[in-house]
Amino acid sequence: MSLLVVGSVALDSIETPFGSVTDTLGGSATFFSAAASLYCGVQLVGVVGSDFPLRDLAFLEKRGVDLTGLEQSEGESFRWSGVYSFDLNSRETLETRLGVFADFEPKIPDTFRDAEWIFLGNIDPVLQLDVLEQVRRPRFVACDTMNFWIEGKRPDLLRLLKRVDLLMVNDSEARELSGDHNLLRAARWIQAHGPQMVVVKKGEHGAILFTKEFVFFAPGYPLEEVFDPTGAGDAFAGGFVGYLARVGSSEPVHLRRAMIYGSAMGSFAVEKFGIGRLIELSPREVHDRVCQFQELTAFEQPVLEEVHA
Repeated sequence: MSLLVVGSVALDSIETPFGSVTDTLGGSATFFSAAASLYCGVQLVGVVGSDFPLRDLAFLEKRGVDLTGLEQSEGESFRWSGVYSFDLNSRETLETRLGVFADFEPKIPDTFRDAEWIFLGNIDPVLQLDVLEQVRRPRFVACDTMNFWIEGKRPDLLRLLKRVDLLMVNDSEARELSGDHNLLRAARWIQAHGPQMVVVKKGEHGAILFTKEFVFFAPGYPLEEVFDPTGAGDAFAGGFVGYLARVGSSEPVHLRRAMIYGSAMGSFAVEKFGIGRLIELSPREVHDRVCQFQELTAFEQPVLEEVHA
């Protein structure tokens, strides 16, 4: 199955209480592709500057990621730097330098336009809409957004929502978009404006999938050590959409499994700085962690007599 991702490819400088890195691989499309490529082939569309170390993306090509749609323009690459608090739940952005990403206009190669599975990374909703104008017959479209676009490009974002199947947001974004503090009502508001499905990400506390028929909760995986939460949400998205593309289905049974595969990929992403853990990750490790997720939540329901004896 063909899976297209459009988003940022960046260089991040990150500081946490446990260390720091400078100019490490980052960006929504990078984390998504690193996760999704463990399940299926990925077609990446993005832009980098003339200073970008393209050799660092070789691991993606080895996994079958097609970088034909990655432009290299004259100028500086997109750079972000930030510092995380001790509990890693909040961060301060020190600097954002968009570089060539400021003028990014996605150009979907003709060989990518028949992609059936689409993930629109966190970029201007006007650009996300433009991508949908360029692809021919998408079967499933998922997208991400953020508070910046909710506040500054709300009309465009609402137009986009009418054309996507699934929206991924964190809990604060769901509340801001809907104007409702209750997550269930917030998800129903979003569904009423287009997407049939909504995934609300809650960081270390897991994620919730809302569909018209059911609600499914995937817990956060308990880890002894967490080094860097940067990109965990995009890794989750890569695992989620990558799994659906692999099986070629968005039926309820596969949506539930996709939540667990997404949560597994998100848990791996935080184990090292930047994208380091995803580079070395093997399918066997993913399989084993998914099995561990099953153990986390599996239980035998007692018969009624045992409960009330």
